[in-house]
Amino acid sequence: MKYAVYYLKNSFNPLNVPDNIKLEHGQMILARTEKGEEALKVVLVNHEISKIWEKSKAKPKPFDFVRVMSQRDLQTLEDIKKEEVEAFFKCKALVGKHKLNMNLTQCRITFDRRKITFYYTAPERVDFRELLKDLTQTFRRVRIDLRHIGVRDETSIMEGAGPCGQPFCCNTFKRKFEPINVKLARDQGMPISPTKISGTCGRLLCCLTYEYSNYINAAKGMPPIGSSVMTTDGLGRVCYIKFLTGTVAVKLEDGKIHEYDKKDVEMVDADVNIDIDLPVSHYSQDEKVDMKQLKQLEDDRNSSTGNV
Repeated sequence: MKYAVYYLKNSFNPLNVPDNIKLEHGQMILARTEKGEEALKVVLVNHEISKIWEKSKAKPKPFDFVRVMSQRDLQTLEDIKKEEVEAFFKCKALVGKHKLNMNLTQCRITFDRRKITFYYTAPERVDFRELLKDLTQTFRRVRIDLRHIGVRDETSIMEGAGPCGQPFCCNTFKRKFEPINVKLARDQGMPISPTKISGTCGRLLCCLTYEYSNYINAAKGMPPIGSSVMTTDGLGRVCYIKFLTGTVAVKLEDGKIHEYDKKDVEMVDADVNIDIDLPVSHYSQDEKVDMKQLKQLEDDRNSSTGNV
């Protein structure tokens, strides 16, 4: 495999190209996808990656190359982008007219203009039969597809950056969504505050799941918070832990708090009379925790439908 393209959610798809055609990295081409002819950007595949890719059992179905886009094609693509914006607002107006409880997310029109797809989120099933009648009257001689997606899917097809400053995980490498709960945040020492443990989608951060195993491994050999330990400076109690640096903070009998490497502290079976406060990392001082809101963050029903 010499060529590939990035498709929806930045999925890496092989591209079937005739042997007599040479393409350049970043070149715009037309490819035939399951939705029709679409404009995509070519990626030259590294030889080593190609060998690994050929052996993979999970690779997506290849797209068929149609042609290299001409200047006229590029102008057509610009026109289609404008049509997508216009179609989006026309559909949104019709949704409002029928008072439907659905949030229109995105509109996509294939390059051959044979299909128009409207993506939407909704908390419950929507009866859009009347809406579809109006859409068929508004957009003639084109196949109309109304696709219900979840809030996580909605974020995954949008470009953006998370609170970490990096591009959305769901828009780059993450393909499947696993159930996430607040316990994962607690175990990782995250602030139990809705604004700090939720993403743009309004659900718990995806990284809480795929980073969890790293925290579990880092926590091995570390004494639990509140336990009595012996340090090089004497007895004390663990008041907080920094998993990723392998650091244990201990409050000594003189009331001072010192940080030690986990290998420099040893748990002891002794009753140390030292009061410790809850770790700052376990709660937010500037925000009142709303348990109802936390439950909403955990609610992953229909948050990912796989309809993108």
